[in-house]
Amino acid sequence: MSRIVYVNGDYVPEEEAKISVFDRGFLFADGVYEVSSVIDGRLIDNGAHLERLKRSLDELGMDAPCPLEEVEAVQMEMLKRNDLTEGLLYLQVTRGAADRDFNYPKGAKPSLVMFTQAKKVTENPAADKGLSVITLPDLRWHRRDIKTVQLLYPSMCKEEAKAKGADDAWLVEDGQVTEGTSNNAWIVLEDGTLVTRQLSNDILHGITRRAVMRFARERQIKVEERPFTVEEAQDAKEAFVTSASAFVMPVVSIDGAPIGDGKVGETVKGLRKIYLDEAGRL
Repeated sequence: MSRIVYVNGDYVPEEEAKISVFDRGFLFADGVYEVSSVIDGRLIDNGAHLERLKRSLDELGMDAPCPLEEVEAVQMEMLKRNDLTEGLLYLQVTRGAADRDFNYPKGAKPSLVMFTQAKKVTENPAADKGLSVITLPDLRWHRRDIKTVQLLYPSMCKEEAKAKGADDAWLVEDGQVTEGTSNNAWIVLEDGTLVTRQLSNDILHGITRRAVMRFARERQIKVEERPFTVEEAQDAKEAFVTSASAFVMPVVSIDGAPIGDGKVGETVKGLRKIYLDEAGRL
């Protein structure tokens, strides 16, 4: 059976879902999105995702299509209609449809689209094997803190990583790692300290990043928010990434150089277990 998709007030089979060719998300990538994981039929840390959605809209001067309480109600209805117990829920808001013009249209009604993806998110083979990443220059625009649908360059980087036999890429600017193509980057120092880049316009303000940071500090694990170089990462004890769809995922090599002994480390294993154990209260 096909999925039920939400498009601007209507729940329709995916084959019947339509959006205007004049929608600014299609013409200008003038839109923002969020992805929430679903475990046991529950949206994980969804309040934080909706909070970030509002921030993205505000930063772009874009109206919300409806109050966030209504957005959440649609999300819950989508889980019900698609009988989703594990997977992802994607939502996208654009500035709406209007005749093509670089200036923002006056009076356009924002568009809201949602769809679900059924997939295993808690049992991921990569969590046992670890990821290999390459480094590439960060050529994105400098408002990476806004979760826009401008994802072409990250897609290009993922393709280049795949072509080179790697799983993903870390992006580098001025000699320092900013983040992964679709995740926040972390390293673990020899003394167990976790290091991840500080929040700014240079990186996405990751929801899972925030949760992992809180869980670590609750357990007296030291966290440093600062930039780090590729060389520091290669010399680290362990490395990992965080994202809403992969949670905590180990990185075992960077540009062909093994991290530590090249195997998934105990710190990252522990952090992933903590996150999954705590997911019920997010």
